[in-house]
Amino acid sequence: MRYALLIYNNDAVRQRTPEQQRRVNDGIAEILERPNVTGWLRLHDSESATTMRSDGERSLLTDGPFVDSKDFLGGLVVLDAENLDGALAIVEELQAVRATGAIEIRPLRDGHLRGA
Repeated sequence: MRYALLIYNNDAVRQRTPEQQRRVNDGIAEILERPNVTGWLRLHDSESATTMRSDGERSLLTDGPFVDSKDFLGGLVVLDAENLDGALAIVEELQAVRATGAIEIRPLRDGHLRGA
């Protein structure tokens, strides 16, 4: 089964020294190079986001993320794991390296919508 790991950061990430950040990056890079990690993307800070909301009748475009929160989506990792326990094992390793923030584990749907 494929899982998306949605990586949430908080302001503690911005307070790391360059050496601390290098150690975190090195640890994460080792995990991302594994064959069952099939993709990963890093996002710009949440301040760069634009959000479109709809109330069913009209759309509203606003600057910023969808919700106002101390945590922000920093990126996502796609991996293949036999089951949720296998995905959780990878997440545990990532959290040990990051030491802050949260990681949401979400199964990916198989198949494509028309045209996708």
